[in-house]
Amino acid sequence: MHIKVEGLTKRFGGFEASKGVTFDIRDGRLVGFLGPSGGGKTTILRMLAGLETPDAGDIWFDGRRVNDVPPQKRGIGFVFQNYALFRHMNVFDNIAFGLQVQKRSKADIRRRVTELVELTGLAGLEKRYPHQLSGGQRQRVAFARALAPEPELLLLDEPFAAIDAKIRKELRTWLKEMIRKVGITTIFVTHDQEEAVEVADEILIVSGGRIEQQGTPIEIYRQPRTPFVAGFVGETNVLEQPAALKGFEEVGASAKAVVRPEFVEIVGTGTAHTHPHAAERGVVRNVYFRGKHWQVDIELEAGIVTTYRSAEHAPLSPGDEVWTLVHRIYTFSEGRCVVVENGMKVDPMPVYI
Repeated sequence: MHIKVEGLTKRFGGFEASKGVTFDIRDGRLVGFLGPSGGGKTTILRMLAGLETPDAGDIWFDGRRVNDVPPQKRGIGFVFQNYALFRHMNVFDNIAFGLQVQKRSKADIRRRVTELVELTGLAGLEKRYPHQLSGGQRQRVAFARALAPEPELLLLDEPFAAIDAKIRKELRTWLKEMIRKVGITTIFVTHDQEEAVEVADEILIVSGGRIEQQGTPIEIYRQPRTPFVAGFVGETNVLEQPAALKGFEEVGASAKAVVRPEFVEIVGTGTAHTHPHAAERGVVRNVYFRGKHWQVDIELEAGIVTTYRSAEHAPLSPGDEVWTLVHRIYTFSEGRCVVVENGMKVDPMPVYI
């Protein structure tokens, strides 16, 4: 299903949860709505589902305006954050519920449920009740129930929020593979960056009731278009005076900037640096062990920057001096983000476009 939304606005009293939202999603895409809590993601999802009525704007499914079409006639499957399974029904009956509402034949229902039980890895659990299942199994039942009536659009509201971290990672991979097999347009809401990047073909960054940016995970990460996206996606430090960084003097005194850990390189002051003219002395303020690497916070004249150092290297300690080279920064100009390279380097890092 091809989804097109134009100028979608929704108010709750004096609060505007969605502010003229416009986007386009191609058929068969797996799309993540990513943003902070309260940013408007779920409101947009519920308007697509027909559970909320927009105050302005239009929703189009395959060229058909559906603003006034009731939820049950929109061809949608919806998976709620809390699963919303029927506790008095076993797995088979939960999955079959939507088919029974459609008055399908018993043979057709059994065929479809059996097919979905195999697809979702629930074989052998058909007679169990929700309280007899793990969180991951309950979520699979919710997916299967939503897919049973063969919807053209699948909507997922924080689908992995109630599941522990290990199972959550397993379900991400499973969901992506399942959606690829089914070939259905799918939209899921999340505030988890790792989840969005790992699962989605495309991401819409939602904040303050607006779409900040739409693009592939790589485009969102490497080419942020707004200050919010640059600061929200990935790990960042915000510098109030980036012009104080060596090699970035031309940025301007009034500019602000975002620096990511992978843009920062450090070596001990007793080691020769490959770019001595572009590096500056910094002081280690904090060191955190992260398993495969150390996270190191360094204080420079421009502010605190964070980088990673392989766990194979000897750990640094607070107070140690290090040569610090900032390869690039994102600066904010007229509400947009601009990539700026260190002007004193001979061989700048590649910029991926």
